[in-house]
Amino acid sequence: MKLHTIYWPPEREEAGIREAAAALAAGGVVAFPTETVYGLGGDARSVEAAERIFAAKGRPSDNPLIVHLADAKDADALAGPIGELERKLMAAFWPGPLTLVLPVRPGAVSARVTAGLDTVAVRVPGHELARRLIAAAGCPIAAPSANRSGRPSPTLARHVLEDLDGRIDGVLDGGPTGVGLESTVVRVVDGTVHVLRPGGVTAEQLREAAGAGAKVVAAGEGPSGDRVNNETGAGSEASEAPRSPGVKYTHYAPRGRMTLIAADDPARLRSGVQDAADAAGRSGAKVGILACAEHAGFYRADAVLTLGSRERPEQAAQALYAALRQCDERGLEAIFAESFPEKGIGAALMNRMLKASGGRIVRV
Repeated sequence: MKLHTIYWPPEREEAGIREAAAALAAGGVVAFPTETVYGLGGDARSVEAAERIFAAKGRPSDNPLIVHLADAKDADALAGPIGELERKLMAAFWPGPLTLVLPVRPGAVSARVTAGLDTVAVRVPGHELARRLIAAAGCPIAAPSANRSGRPSPTLARHVLEDLDGRIDGVLDGGPTGVGLESTVVRVVDGTVHVLRPGGVTAEQLREAAGAGAKVVAAGEGPSGDRVNNETGAGSEASEAPRSPGVKYTHYAPRGRMTLIAADDPARLRSGVQDAADAAGRSGAKVGILACAEHAGFYRADAVLTLGSRERPEQAAQALYAALRQCDERGLEAIFAESFPEKGIGAALMNRMLKASGGRIVRV
């Protein structure tokens, strides 16, 4: 199929779904909206479609892809056995921003999609347009975020075109995404829910849905609360390929050098951010600051971008990737970002901000 880009505006929604579904059924790759970010989809059963996804993104092929389904009942065709706890989580959060890592049925999807593992990452997206597209295509859809590998994930159709124009068959425009961060990825092992990647479903929500008899281990924690690296999956060797997409490589980074500034005291946080920005400015860099709405007015820099209220981390989660792209549009060379409390979706927000900064964090 010849590569070209088709842009489907909202007023042509039905025609766009039909055209996008036909492209997917024919082995093409199409970007589409979910409630988290825009995904780049292809038939999960097709080796060729998976390879086109990897090629378009420039994504390493040892990074597994999430398979998106139109309905929870379709999971049994891909995965099994599915335990009682997994089904409880499916009932609580599907459709929605939760991905479950499940035992894959032999031959159900391409080995390129699972990165050769014996598990498959599966979810049912909360965006109605996404579910309609998957149902119309008539196949499970493998879909990582629709950006060049390492770039901020797209939350608008135009973000997709900035990265992938000419590399894919089309973009189904569903407007801005809602959550703004990728899905939470979990794996259940021996009755314990291990969070492999934090996201739109919080650890607190998982604990409530799992019930009193189940343990939930947050990303990076051991059962006792100790910090560990559990991104490969519980009980895995450190050399094993990651069970969860989006944990092995640097992600979400702007082109400028980003540093997180952290402090418990708001006044000390503001002072630390401004001192770092002033020092970078004196060295000749074009400086940007990512700040909460309560602090933005205090700062002096070439650009001050507001992420949302410090008391509403879901606002910052929704705004983060678009703000990182604005940093690139403005040519910012040194970016200093306020940290946010790691409560609720704040844990996922800080996870992405740390990845965007390459792990650079200064505590003041």
